[in-house]
Amino acid sequence: MCGIAGMAAGTNVSQKLLRSIAALEYRGYDSCGMAVQRNGAIDIRKNVGTVEAVNSLERFTDMKGLVGIAHTRWATHGGVTQANAHPHADNESRLAVVHNGIISNYKELREKLAREGAAFRSETDSEVIAHLVAQKIARNGQDVEEGFVEAIDELEGTFALAVISIDAPGRIFCVKRESPLIIGLGDDANYVGSDFSAFFEFTRRAIIMEDGEYALITPESYAVKSLLTRERVDKEVTEIEWDAEKARRGGYPHFMLKEIYDQPTTVQAALQIPREDIQSLAGMIHESRQCFLGGVGTTYYIASMGQYFFSRLGGRFLPVVSTDEFAHIAEIGPEDGFCAISQSGETYDTLSALRHAKGSGARTAGIVNMMGSTLVRSVDVPILQGAGPEKCVISTKTALSQAVILLLASMELGLLTGRLSEPEVASLREEVASLSDLVLETLNERSGYFHAAANAHQHMKNWLYLGRGIYYPAALECALKMKEVTYLHAEGMSAGFLKHGTISLIDENMYTIVLMPTPEEAELHALTRSSAEEVRARGGFVLGYRFEGDEVVEGLFSEEIVLPRVSPLLAPFLHLVSGQLLAYFLAVALKRDVDRPRALAKSVTVA
Repeated sequence: MCGIAGMAAGTNVSQKLLRSIAALEYRGYDSCGMAVQRNGAIDIRKNVGTVEAVNSLERFTDMKGLVGIAHTRWATHGGVTQANAHPHADNESRLAVVHNGIISNYKELREKLAREGAAFRSETDSEVIAHLVAQKIARNGQDVEEGFVEAIDELEGTFALAVISIDAPGRIFCVKRESPLIIGLGDDANYVGSDFSAFFEFTRRAIIMEDGEYALITPESYAVKSLLTRERVDKEVTEIEWDAEKARRGGYPHFMLKEIYDQPTTVQAALQIPREDIQSLAGMIHESRQCFLGGVGTTYYIASMGQYFFSRLGGRFLPVVSTDEFAHIAEIGPEDGFCAISQSGETYDTLSALRHAKGSGARTAGIVNMMGSTLVRSVDVPILQGAGPEKCVISTKTALSQAVILLLASMELGLLTGRLSEPEVASLREEVASLSDLVLETLNERSGYFHAAANAHQHMKNWLYLGRGIYYPAALECALKMKEVTYLHAEGMSAGFLKHGTISLIDENMYTIVLMPTPEEAELHALTRSSAEEVRARGGFVLGYRFEGDEVVEGLFSEEIVLPRVSPLLAPFLHLVSGQLLAYFLAVALKRDVDRPRALAKSVTVA
């Protein structure tokens, strides 16, 4: 949820540290701060607001020192205040700490430390770490490493954290337990961060820390050790393969719009995933007695779309479970499979579901965009999306990529089940390849209609998205996009569900968007059309998204946006793009913080 950055260098670190937390801001942006060590003292500056706003107040770039840590916060314990912002210090400001995660026993530790003289300035669980580490260092004759490790042994919960101390100048101490932490190796400096974004601008060489490991970082060296044995652990160096240009905004007003426009390339990247990797996923599903699909939020809705692909093309029904509920409902065993879907590969709920599945002996797979993430390293069958960095908190291109990968996997499963022949799969893959141009046409030639609709209807506070069949989970995802970025009430549902209660909400204060199937899907088309007619009959406003050539629905809607002619296989993807565009333009019209919506974070690493 929060972003951690740290740097030990031969030159002043403040400028690079500032750029590091700015790059991590998608992980949280309630507040931020930096701590830099110099001449036997630690300079801590922090405040409420975005990195840019806090820098203008606190002047991070004026800080001087060769080692420092920084943090951007998504609040969990304590309100959004300057005191609760990170870094936190001990009584004498001999050390500073930044923390991501939750210390589950912080109340007991806080009470104990307070009785022993710790003066707490914040409401956070994180400040406990600073006082505990300081106490342990003092009791170990100012041996920082020994005190640090002893303190970590007393902490319960999930966390990644980094500490600097005047008793160990030029060093960063960091540790990982179920929250991501990665070391970056530079030519004249070494780094630590919550993910690659923290130091991607400065180096492509990384060390991925595992749970139960801690590290000591200096400008010239690093050492990763086991918390259990204190022995050094040999680590493999990972080369980051992302294109740096893809992490920049490139002239677009927001990362969200830029990433929406990245999607034609995203489709091509999904098609370039080695076919044998997709076949491995299909093979795991085929060999499983039952195979669950899991995600949470957007990835849950994408998994639900995949359920339709696997049923139609693969001949298998795959249960889909939101990963926050997986352990409470899924009956899974050694004969079963579990495929987790995650943008970051660090989502707490999804990793918890994965641990539950692995603990039951099930085979596991993951569709993930972040290389080197915990999920990638934990599953039997990893699929790396290759969609490139996604900086906006709102997931767009990674979601579309995941849907394409599930479609490709369903084709390979159809080959294994006998539902499809090899020539049919080859033909379907060619059809999927055409999606790139269809998305591009939608963006270049139809986005203006969504912009106009957003400007015309920005006054409306309540929206329904309706769809049938695979367009139902597409409607759920479109509604989520609107909620996330506009802060408006939006609800997605099956169009058939409408008449079983929700239709009572239809009035002048509720607008409805209908995702029409293609005319070739005759039954679905008729059923969806009927639901639109029900809303109109009750005086409701209906904005219809239909495809070129669909003359049956002409005149049915209050307003309509016509999408390019498309096959039934690819139609749901254009509806996903449509939902993204309307949500984006509404958010702009309402003057929302598009790339950093309130109360959200890109990587949700707490329960």
